Amino acid sequence: MSFNALSILLAAAYLGLGAGYVLQLRRPASGTRLALRAAAALLGLLHLGLLRTTIADGPALALGFGNAVSLLAAAVMLLFVGISILRSVDNLGVVLAPLAGLSVLLMLLPDHSTPLPAVDMLPLALHVTLSLSAYALLALAALQALVMAYQDSRLRQHAPGGVLRALPPLGDMERLLFQLLGLGFAALTLALLSGVLFLGDIFAPHLLEKTALSIGAWLVIGTLLIGRRRAGWRGRTAVRWTLAGFALLALAYLGSKFALEFVQRG
Repeated sequence: MSFNALSILLAAAYLGLGAGYVLQLRRPASGTRLALRAAAALLGLLHLGLLRTTIADGPALALGFGNAVSLLAAAVMLLFVGISILRSVDNLGVVLAPLAGLSVLLMLLPDHSTPLPAVDMLPLALHVTLSLSAYALLALAALQALVMAYQDSRLRQHAPGGVLRALPPLGDMERLLFQLLGLGFAALTLALLSGVLFLGDIFAPHLLEKTALSIGAWLVIGTLLIGRRRAGWRGRTAVRWTLAGFALLALAYLGSKFALEFVQRG
């Protein structure tokens, strides 16, 4: 079966998974929750397997915009499954699964990036792993913040519904948000340090924008964590700062890649 056909089938499977999470949210059942987690883990692994066939380009790595987005989505999906076993975050699958399906289709875009030579792979692999961990954790935090914003809005309107009753209490959701932010901030700190150690001059012209935006995201998330600890920041303030931090991080990597490959090239 061709790569295009496999990509379309995987994207359709992700959409089916998203539909399953919608049904689970409306009619919670422990058996269904376990089945969905198993399906999400399987699709995430298949996703990585498909990525392996398109990222490996002989002695180099092809990490264009489509592959980069898809790799991030696969990492988020697998991290989501792991965290959902420990904490109740299954509701995020409603949004996460369709987005992962869309990311698979982005792999079909033409790759205009410059292949990365596969030399000194261990340092590069460490930096990429730390960066992916930071992106994945903060992406989950951003999704959690969006769910909290919806939950808070419905509560303020005194309009509880079936979906709202299926969500954990807002206080529990907030505690999980800051746990994800703390882990994501630690991973981002290590990713920035590994960039300094392994990538040479991170303020070189071709890395300047990415570095500046990444540091900006680090400062925003760090400020939020300090504000939480010293001033008790929470609720809408926490949501806004979380989304702002993740937006900067997304622009740092995905935005700069898109601009280089499609805007400036065009």
